[in-house]
Amino acid sequence: MAAQRIRVLKVSPFYRTPAWPDPSDPPYVNAVALVQTPLGPAGLLAALHAIEAAFGRERSRPNAPRTLDLDLIDYDGRVEAGPPVLPHPRAESRVFVLKPLADVAPRWVHPVSHKSVAALLAGFSEADLAAAVRIAA
Repeated sequence: MAAQRIRVLKVSPFYRTPAWPDPSDPPYVNAVALVQTPLGPAGLLAALHAIEAAFGRERSRPNAPRTLDLDLIDYDGRVEAGPPVLPHPRAESRVFVLKPLADVAPRWVHPVSHKSVAALLAGFSEADLAAAVRIAA
């Protein structure tokens, strides 16, 4: 990331989750990183896509298994129609985003719903929460 002018400030623990939409695919490993960059949102997303490509990511079809998937969840609380859409349009509905996000930014508040990450997590069932299992790095 440093080569793309992205400085990693903090990284969450890793979480294993079932693949979606097909749970028979290999499970995913998810994490959230807090970063600092001089890049704007579009430049940052382009840099993240370049990193994905360097790791062999091929964009064949939506939700296909992939070697790496780097998403831009929030950018300084901005709300923008995009591209990229900010905040990430599905972040608040994904336990695999919110659990690691709570680890790196426990005071984060969704810039549209104004719900804290803790409140968003509280809206999920125990089964949904248990599906995201914290693993050793």
